[in-house]
Amino acid sequence: MTADPGNRPHLVCVNRFYYPDHSATSQMLTDVAAGLAARGWDVTVITSRLSYDDPGLAYPARSEQDGVRIIRVATTRFGRAGLAGRAADYASFYLSGFFALLRHARGGGVVIIKTDPPLLSVVLGLAARLKGAKRVNWLQDIFPEAAAELGLGLARGPVGRVARALRNLSLRRADHTVVIGPRMAVRVAEMGVDPARITEIQNFCDETSIVPVEPSDNPLRAAWGIGPDDFVVGYSGNLGRAHDLSTFLGAAERLRDEPRIRFLFIGGGHLRRELEREAVARRLTSILTKPYQPREDLARSLSVPDVHWLSLRPELEGLILPSKFYGIAAAGRPMIMVGDTEGDISRWATAHQFGYAVAVGAPEAFAKAVLQLRLDKVRTQNMGRNARNFVESHARRADLIELWSETLHKVRRARRASTL
Repeated sequence: MTADPGNRPHLVCVNRFYYPDHSATSQMLTDVAAGLAARGWDVTVITSRLSYDDPGLAYPARSEQDGVRIIRVATTRFGRAGLAGRAADYASFYLSGFFALLRHARGGGVVIIKTDPPLLSVVLGLAARLKGAKRVNWLQDIFPEAAAELGLGLARGPVGRVARALRNLSLRRADHTVVIGPRMAVRVAEMGVDPARITEIQNFCDETSIVPVEPSDNPLRAAWGIGPDDFVVGYSGNLGRAHDLSTFLGAAERLRDEPRIRFLFIGGGHLRRELEREAVARRLTSILTKPYQPREDLARSLSVPDVHWLSLRPELEGLILPSKFYGIAAAGRPMIMVGDTEGDISRWATAHQFGYAVAVGAPEAFAKAVLQLRLDKVRTQNMGRNARNFVESHARRADLIELWSETLHKVRRARRASTL
């Protein structure tokens, strides 16, 4: 029997995308919200009616999924093509979300505010405060610093300075902030946030459904034309402005004469077209591309590669953390992390012996790592087991959702952070 909502702790979560949308922030919030509802929280999600990938799709204004009430507010629908249209979409969500939160937040309850759109905590934090709810910021990235590093000029000048000041104020006045990695925790503390009000809760995947699939048991390898003796270097997910492509391309050129090494790209993103153009220009015929795969097929698609590579530009360490890491590890595959060799994932990979840390601009190190794994099946298997063990010991979904619940209960009981 479902508990009486009046006796359950009240939680409202706000993010621009939610189930059934497949964007990364949507999937993470969907799993956490449903997990908290199953643990006795009365959960409402305020989101938009938009789809991240399909501007023509509109989700219903009201629905319920896995015990979570979903409130979808109306916004403009210009999409991601132009900066002005994107800004209008953001502004309309700020406005609609503000009034929706005033309707649905409760005194004594908790509000989780995510980071899509950017600076959401600045606007929605005020609405939560007006209703007497505790405010928790869940940072998936840090804006405007990430935007500035990605080349958005406005984020570097006076507009960026104002945005940083408002963001810092909203973080310091929040009751708690949740970050997704150690380097991000350091950055947030440097903004003047009390470390006692910062908790690191890693992202995760469903490690019970994403499990290692042996090549002989994986129908996708044959369906995609991959032979039983081929060694596959894979990339899965978004390949965008935050990532490095040149190091991989240089490594692929160095390995072009290795007949049994194949390169597989699954997904999309800003750099996918550049990858396809460069593959043709450099005559890298061993590169195979596939679209995003359904979530229910991730165990098979993530298990097609013998090793995965992923990347993050070094200047973005602590601002973003690639969540694709968790699916790769759950599938029991070693990885090559291209980026800051002292970054979060690089440190985990080397400390737990499930992968290699390769600096941006070092294609020879990338190629060497591939060859070592190609020639040493035992090393590849051991690294894959270590990756799976990392997930099971450090990033189990049930454990992290329980940590979320414990953290929110502490926030409910704690004294309020500050006045307006």
